[in-house]
Parts: sequence; C-alpha cells; structure tokens
Amino acid sequence: MKLSEKQIETISKIAAQAVLEHLEKERQKQEKEKRDRRLRNTKLLLRNYRNFKRHCESIPQELKNLDEHLQLDEWGKEELAIESIKRSKERTMAMVKFIDKMLAVYKVMCDLSEKEEDKRSYQTIYLLYISDKKFTAAEIATCHKTDIRTVYRDVERACKALSTLIFGVDSIRFYE
Repeated sequence: MKLSEKQIETISKIAAQAVLEHLEKERQKQEKEKRDRRLRNTKLLLRNYRNFKRHCESIPQELKNLDEHLQLDEWGKEELAIESIKRSKERTMAMVKFIDKMLAVYKVMCDLSEKEEDKRSYQTIYLLYISDKKFTAAEIATCHKTDIRTVYRDVERACKALSTLIFGVDSIRFYE
C-alpha cells in the first residue's frame, strides 16, 4: 500500500500533535510535583520545627568549637568536612529564624482575620508543631470542640498559607 503525500502530511501532523500534547502533559506533571514538594516541605519543616529549635540552641557553641578545631588542624583533610558542617549549621539557624518570622507573619494574618477558622488554623499548628508541649490531633479537636478531620483541614489551610509565605509566588500556582 502506497500513501499519498497528503496522507503522509496528515499522519505527520497528527503524530506531531500527539507528541506536543504528551510533552505538555509531562511538563504539567513535573510542575505539579514541584508544587506538591513545596507543600510537603512545609509540613516537613513544621514536623521538625521543635527539633530544629532545640538544635539551634547549641549551634553557637558548636560553631565556636569547630572554629577552634580548624585553627589547630592547620587546614588538613578535615578542613573541608568541618567547613561543610559549619555551613550546614549556619543554614539551619538561618532557616529557623526565617520560619520564625513567617510564623509570626502568619499569626498576625490570622489574628487580623475575621474568620474564626483562620484563628483556629494558627492555634492548631501552634499546638501541633510549635508549642513546648506536644498535642495530638485528638487533643486539639477536643480543645477546639471540633471533629478531628477539622484539625487536619486546619493544618492543610495553614500549610497552604505558610507555603506561600516561605516559598513565595512559586507556591501560589499549586492552589489554582
């Protein structure tokens, strides 16, 4: 069977269109995964917030000890490892300070909101992730006289807002 030039051209256009559609779907999938990661990263930061705060309390002394060790070592093989550890500790401190600022901004936003669920969302993440005493979702539900599912919805609402504050404009497209 022999195909005419017009048939070949039609088949080529259909194939090209299918390839373009596939590439666009892949691009959208990758964008969604990137935005999903930001939301998961926000939750991960909140889940580890108490540990980061505790760790930051000892970092200034640890950095001082590392600096003293570097002076004694005369830039040997351990120098690169120690410099890497120092950068990691400094990044942890900077990230905790930044998260603290964004949590403060979020608290102000919730306090100024006229919606009761906004105030409750902040209180929920505060009790769940930030306060010195750990609360369970069930305890928070009891405290707020709500269902436990409401606690999880409040966490989602808070994480969406915090993702925007932490990751900026890139996180907005996730919620379209």
